[in-house]
Amino acid sequence: MGGTPSWRVGIDVGGTFTDLCLVDATGRRIILAKVLTTPRDLARGVISGLERALAAGGVPASMVTHIIHGTTVATNAIIERKGARTALITTRGFRDVLEIGREFRYDTDDPYIVFPEPLVPRWLRREVTERVTASGEVLAEPDSGEIAALARELLDVGVESVAIAFLHAYADHRHERAAAVRFAEIAPAVSVSTSAEVARQEREFERTSTCVLNAYVKPLVNRYLGRLESGLSNVGAGGRLMIKMSSGGMADVSTERAVAVRLV
Repeated sequence: MGGTPSWRVGIDVGGTFTDLCLVDATGRRIILAKVLTTPRDLARGVISGLERALAAGGVPASMVTHIIHGTTVATNAIIERKGARTALITTRGFRDVLEIGREFRYDTDDPYIVFPEPLVPRWLRREVTERVTASGEVLAEPDSGEIAALARELLDVGVESVAIAFLHAYADHRHERAAAVRFAEIAPAVSVSTSAEVARQEREFERTSTCVLNAYVKPLVNRYLGRLESGLSNVGAGGRLMIKMSSGGMADVSTERAVAVRLV
């Protein structure tokens, strides 16, 4: 058979080891590599393992056409509370939706049950005047000046990422988009997530909490993916990079950069 040989590589980053599996197009030749995970720069361990696997099989990096990568970087950031300093901007009157939740009693027999603290402390949850009904009717437009003032205020206290979750944004998300655009104009270095983009569904707690999770891990995930892409380019591995999602499916890097919560 003619044609240029092609290889796929699967990469799994664990807490102790990073494992790689290099498979040729026929599926008959498999090369395995295991290296120590490098917690301070996970991409460094991945590239080291890839170089080892390629060298072991005598495979040029240019022959790698697909790179499939699974990582717990987002999940670990949430568990260890090591995500970005995140703020929440929501409709006036809905600042405490993260604590109120679904009003579900997880253990009715335990009067001392303690719930985890929200990823966004109350002092970083801000409200704006705007309102949309469940049917999408606009009752109050957000004020651009109010959004700009909030952006400056949050920038001054070192916020790295912002979740914007307005009431009933699943019905009409234009207010969220307008707020995101205005925020980006004032604080372009701050990452912005909108609830309609991340989880366009009914129920305020689910949509807001998912948006907050996305905002919390998005800067970390983006930095990691950026270093990984740079490292792969440096060793000549220009194959398509796909990221494993928690659902079991795969997404390209641009999708994961925007909706990083899919890694959790």
